[in-house]
Order: sequence, then C-alpha cells, then structure tokens
Amino acid sequence: MTQPQPKVKKPRGKARLLENKCIACGARCQSVCPVNAIEMNDAGEPIVIPEKCIGCVKCIKICPAGALEMFFTPEELKILEQLAAVASPAEEEIDEEAAGLAKKLAAYRGVWVFVEQTEGEPAKVSWELLGVGAQLAASLGVELCALVIGYKVEHLCTEAFAHGASKAYLVDAPVYRDYRTEAYLEACCHLIATYKPEVILMGATGMGRDLAGAVATRVATGLTADCTGLGIDDKRNLMQTRPAFGGNIMATIMCDKFRPQMATVRPNVMPMPERREGATGTIVREEFVVPEENIFTKVIEIIHDAKSKSHVDIAGADFIVSGGRGMMAPENFAILQELAEELGGVVGASRSAVDAGWMPVDRQVGQTGKTVRPKIYIACGISGAIQHLVGMQDSDMVIAINRDRQAPIFEVATYGIVGDLFQVVPAITKRIRELKLQRNTR
Repeated sequence: MTQPQPKVKKPRGKARLLENKCIACGARCQSVCPVNAIEMNDAGEPIVIPEKCIGCVKCIKICPAGALEMFFTPEELKILEQLAAVASPAEEEIDEEAAGLAKKLAAYRGVWVFVEQTEGEPAKVSWELLGVGAQLAASLGVELCALVIGYKVEHLCTEAFAHGASKAYLVDAPVYRDYRTEAYLEACCHLIATYKPEVILMGATGMGRDLAGAVATRVATGLTADCTGLGIDDKRNLMQTRPAFGGNIMATIMCDKFRPQMATVRPNVMPMPERREGATGTIVREEFVVPEENIFTKVIEIIHDAKSKSHVDIAGADFIVSGGRGMMAPENFAILQELAEELGGVVGASRSAVDAGWMPVDRQVGQTGKTVRPKIYIACGISGAIQHLVGMQDSDMVIAINRDRQAPIFEVATYGIVGDLFQVVPAITKRIRELKLQRNTR
C-alpha cells in the first residue's frame, strides 16, 4: 500500500529592507510586527532581525513605499521551484488573526446617516451627508440608510428618501422628544448592535459631536471629527480626510480593524444632493424605549438664539467678500462692505482679522470658523493658510486679491489679481455700479 506523500510547507522567507527605498513614514512596519522583529535606526529606517522574523508579510503589506521584500535562502528557493514544477499542494499557513478580523468586519454592512433634528426641524447638514453617503454606498455596493430618532418625526424619513436614502430606521417615542445624550446613545447603540452598519456619518454640530463621541466610545470603534473629504479604499475602509497638526497638513485616517467606521462632517462642506420629489423607501420602526428614570438630564425649555441686528449668517450667503491681515485696520473693512452690498452679499474674515478684533467671530471663515460654499468668494488680503482654505475652497468661484503673487490663496483661486486691494476693490465696486446703472437706464 502506497504511503501518502506528506504535504510540503511553502517557505515563508524573511523580510528585508530594499536600499534607498524607505521614506521614514513613522515606523508603520515596526508597529504591525507581531514578534518584535523590527527595530528602527536614527534615520527612521527599519532593521529586521532575521532570527525573530516569521515571514508573516504584515510589514510588507503596510509599507507605503514598497521598501521591504521577502528574502529566501537558496534552499527555500529550491523548494519553491519544486512546488511550482510539480504543482504540489503547498500547505499555506493560515493567519488566524487576519481570518478572524475579516470575519468580524464582514458582519457589518450599510452606510447610515444620522438625521439631526430639533423639535422636528431637520439640520441641513443631514441632507448634505446623505449626498456623500450615496457615493460611499455605491462604492461599497450597500444600502444608504437614514437614522431618525425623536418624537413624531416620521416625516423626516420621507424627507430622507427624497435626499437619497433607500431605508430609514425610525425610533419614535416621547422620551426622544428633546435631545438628551443618554436616551439617544442607548437608541443608537441598540440599532448598531441589531443591524451592524459599516459606516455612520453625523454632522459636526453641537449635537452631532456630543452623540458621535459617546457612541464611538460605547461601541469601541474609531471616530474622525470634522472631515472635509470621504472615500472608500479597495479594502472597504472609509478614508476620512481632515486637517491635522494645527491645519498644516491634510491627513487621511482609516479605521481598518473596527466597525462601524464613524465620522463627523461640518455643515456646508459637502454639496447638497438634488431633491427627488416622490421618492420612497422602507421604514424600519424600532420599538425601543429608554426608561425615563434612567436618564439623568431633563430639558426644561429650549431657548433659541436671539440674533442681534448685526448678526450675519455667512454660511448661507451666495456672495462673500472676505478680508484678512492685509486689510491693515478695522475701518478698512468699509470698502469690502460696499462691494458686498453691490453684490447682495456679506463680509467675512480670516482668523487673523478676527483675532485682531477687526471683525466679530461669527464672520470668521476657516477651520475654526464657518465652512462656506458661496457662488463667489472674494478673498482680499488673505494669504491662504490651509486653516482658511478648508473653510472656503469648495466655493463655486474664488477671486483672490493679494500683492504677494506667491500667496497660497492663488493655488485655489479661479481668478487671481496681483495688486493693491485698496485700489482693486474700489475699482471693482465702481465698475459694478456703472453696469447696474447702464442696465437700469435701458
């Protein structure tokens, strides 16, 4: 009787650094090595300890520069050649950790958008998120769902369908009449545990930031705040782009080992999707009620902000004329006000102008101010630091006026004018008035 031939194990080899390839990305290879077989030198390059390396290939997969390769001894190469020649079934070692992670992540599917509302009135950012959520859902091949929590808010499900959702999860009960962290947190976590969404998006508002942080902590997943860009990579990971290191760089963050993937996005960052009248979808009603005695906070009264006469909502303006440090003094903003009035717009400001006390805080555009998407944005004396750019770069048209032709603002400008704003702005205002006069006399 012929004895069965033992299966031949396929050699795994050892990791090895390729010369002049490492970009010192921050020791990613060292961080994923399960056996501490990698040390870093002073130049930020990996030193692989062959005696410890088990050939798991994790360091090679994570290296963004392809600076690591697998090295095989002559004996191992011979075995590989023999296996290839006879097509012998080589026994591949199963990475149990990777297999377990893949199984866990596969259980989560779907893109959810939390529909924020106060007294039944939805926040506009919710519909903006449904627009980008539809793109993410298409990339993943899953449903786009709305998450609606409140009291007598079923009409928001219909509105969510009109903005792109195909399904809405509705939790409707008196205990959810007013937003309270404990109640909404319990409802969200119940739905997540029951339906396992892959991605959850919330607005970076007071409510959204409070709820998103609480939910992410409870379900033990990652959360990226104030995202300016969202996408999907080839491994179904949500690519979350946001300013980092004080706004000096744009970082793309991924939560590749936990689900759901959560992100908050500021209002006016994403374009508003086209409303589809008559669109329908499926409403999933969840009878989940948090006992009132389990909630420690009570809402006595909702007091809406009393806006002063001087208050201007720059986030909703179609035309914005903004000034920066180049305005030199607060009284010089008068020439911007004249231009804004001729255009039917408002005056904005950069952080440097607000910090100097030249303009009120509610006029600030940028990372720490408002995000705007006007039809025309005119930047006067604004250099264009990335903190400012993230707040206005999605404007339909950007006109930059600056004496420094090397100013970063020109990199995002549709039209750039290199010159003295104290001459250019009045000239533009005068010309607009002349055109208006000509049109009115016809």
